[in-house]
This record gives sequence, C-alpha cells and structure tokens, in this order.
Amino acid sequence: MKRTTILIADDEKEIADLIALHLEKEGYQLIQVYDGKEALHAIQSQAIDLAILDIMMPKMDGYEVTRQIREQYHMPIIFLSAKSSDLDKITGLVMGADDYMTKPFNPMELVARVNAQLRRSTRLNQPASSLKSILESAGLTMDPDQRTVILYGKQVELTPKEFDILYLLASHPKKVFSAEHIFQQVWGEAYYESGNTVMVHIRTLRKKLGEDTNKNKLIKTVWGVGYSFHG
Repeated sequence: MKRTTILIADDEKEIADLIALHLEKEGYQLIQVYDGKEALHAIQSQAIDLAILDIMMPKMDGYEVTRQIREQYHMPIIFLSAKSSDLDKITGLVMGADDYMTKPFNPMELVARVNAQLRRSTRLNQPASSLKSILESAGLTMDPDQRTVILYGKQVELTPKEFDILYLLASHPKKVFSAEHIFQQVWGEAYYESGNTVMVHIRTLRKKLGEDTNKNKLIKTVWGVGYSFHG
C-alpha cells in the first residue's frame, strides 16, 4: 500500500526537522526541501499528497509556489509562517492555501490539521461513480469531478475551498448556512476559529463570480445567520 507523502518546505532546517519528527510518528513518507524552487520541482516530479509551505523562502516565496501549484494540482496546502497578521492569513487563503498556522506553533496541532486535511482530500478523491453529480443553476454549471465552474459560458477559476463552498450552497438553493456549518462541511473539522476564514472565502468567491458589478447576486448574506444561494 502506498504511503502518504508530505512535502515540507522551510528554509529553517530546525523547524523542518521538528515537523518531520512528528509526522514520521504518524507513518507518513516525508520530503524536505529548503527553498521555493526545490518545493515546486518536488511537486512536479513526484506524487505529493499534502504540502506544508513556509511563506518567506529563498528563490521563490510560498505565495508564488502556491500560485503555480494551483494551476495544475489540488493537493491540500498548509502555510506555516511567522507572518501572523490577519492580512497575511487572508492573503494566504486567497492564494489557495487550505490552512494557515503561525510560528511559533504546537507540533501536535499541526499534525492534527495535516490529518484533517488528508481525510478531507481522501473523501474528495473517491471513484468517479461515487462523486456528486454536475450541478446546473442560473447560468452556473459546476462539475465536481473535473472541479470546473462555468458561469454564463465563461470558466471561473476557483481555489479548492471556494469551489467546495459554492457547491455546498448551490446544492441547497435558498437554504441558509451558518459560517460554522460551512466551515465544518468544507474544512471537515471542528470550528476552531471565528467566522473570518469563511467570510474571506465568501468575499473572494463573490468577486470571482462578478457580484461586485452584478445586481442579481448568487450568494446572499442573511445578517446574523449566514449565507444562502439564490439561483
């Protein structure tokens, strides 16, 4: 049986070694690299199931690595960075990361988040026969197998989390989902933070759908309750 392979990319070798020590105990196969170009090369040359990326790396930062990864791959990405402001976290999530942890960090919490992301990724990569059907509503077509979104004949590029949020909402028209419910369904783990993570993804999702200029919004906010899809 193939072992799950995790990429650790951090120019601080001591931190990379610490992460590797804890993940090895979980039985994972690990690849350690120390700059962004090495990280991208590793992903392009072998099968990686999850990537842990530092943001401030030599040769290519974590943001650019993530941007290039998302052009071809859907594996979970966890940012691990000393950059701890809300803006830094928002930027990381918008760029396509699935989670964001700040240094210093609790290694056991990182292990828990890695396990949660891999469980969720396994569910999404079920055989095609068990995947949800193509969804069509109000000029919107979503294919959960190909992970594509077409809106009024034009393809919309979404991050994995944005796709999952939109599919969840669009699958239940007019049903109101709280931020907590969305987080639990999409992230596949307990709701451990404020609603900012969900709010940021909804905001960028709306922008990509052109709702800043479109009067007929697909995603509506029910103040104090949550979000709903109106096709």
